[in-house]
Amino acid sequence: MSEAKKNVRIAVLVGGVGGARFLLGARELLGPDNAITAIVNVGDDIWMHGLRICPDLDTCMYTLGGGIDIERGWGHKDETWHAKEELAAYNAVPDWFGLGDRDIATHLIRSQMLRAGYPLSAVTEALCKRWAPGVALLPATDDRNETHVVITDPAAENPNDRSAIHFQEWWVRHRANVPTHSFANVGADQSTPGPGVMEAIENADAVLLAPSNPVVSIGAILSVPGIRGALKTTKAKVIGLSPVIGGKPLRGMADHCLDVIGVETSAEAIGRYYGARTETGILDGWLVHSTDAAEVPGVAVASVPLLMTDPPTTAEMVRAALELAGVGV
Repeated sequence: MSEAKKNVRIAVLVGGVGGARFLLGARELLGPDNAITAIVNVGDDIWMHGLRICPDLDTCMYTLGGGIDIERGWGHKDETWHAKEELAAYNAVPDWFGLGDRDIATHLIRSQMLRAGYPLSAVTEALCKRWAPGVALLPATDDRNETHVVITDPAAENPNDRSAIHFQEWWVRHRANVPTHSFANVGADQSTPGPGVMEAIENADAVLLAPSNPVVSIGAILSVPGIRGALKTTKAKVIGLSPVIGGKPLRGMADHCLDVIGVETSAEAIGRYYGARTETGILDGWLVHSTDAAEVPGVAVASVPLLMTDPPTTAEMVRAALELAGVGV
């Protein structure tokens, strides 16, 4: 590995599966020397059966640590489901979220530490000692900042009745297939950036927005007061990567989320949604897939292959993003 690679510092805003795979490529390119700081979405986090579950943090940790279920893209590999079966036998609710036996161990340790008074950032650091991800995983905030979804209540007689449910219920239980009106980040106004988050953005040679869900992953991170401002003032270039190819999400249901906020599922529309840093947005550069095109006023746009088929291929995506930021590796 060259000395130039070791000296490059990047901050990456990431969500779950796509963000984790993007981090694999970044580590492939730059090496596991903590030159990479991942600022991870916590909007999906939820208490369930007395356990604190942090899906995006765990997906990043398992993926980088070699413990992910590759076929599903989330959860622990070699998982068993005895606890889930026993909970069902007790008619425990909620019954729509599956907790694997191995995964429960992570949630138990996290929940014990949180109840003992440790902040989420310290808990995450402790959990990562086992997995050695080679990337610094920082929760966007230690505070509560949960994504909730305003829907038409399916149980209400009046079709105008609305209720707010946790994002996980909307995503996992309903598969986003209910009339949906808006998203809300509960607790965002009182949250502050987690330890190291602002410094990572301020001291980076480049800041990258992974090809994660722009609404409930990147958007949830940006809802933490101070983070958007840090992206506006950092000396580093801010480069985003499109999460859609040919009008379809790389994975997940980003199109459903974009529909809710009135943004077309296209590389150009998402780039315009983020906007130019020279105006009211956050982007200096925007990478779209080689078959797509986009015009985003005030933003440098480049086209490269964006399919994350394996870490070396993804590493070339990261290289292209850094080149657009003026950072050579």
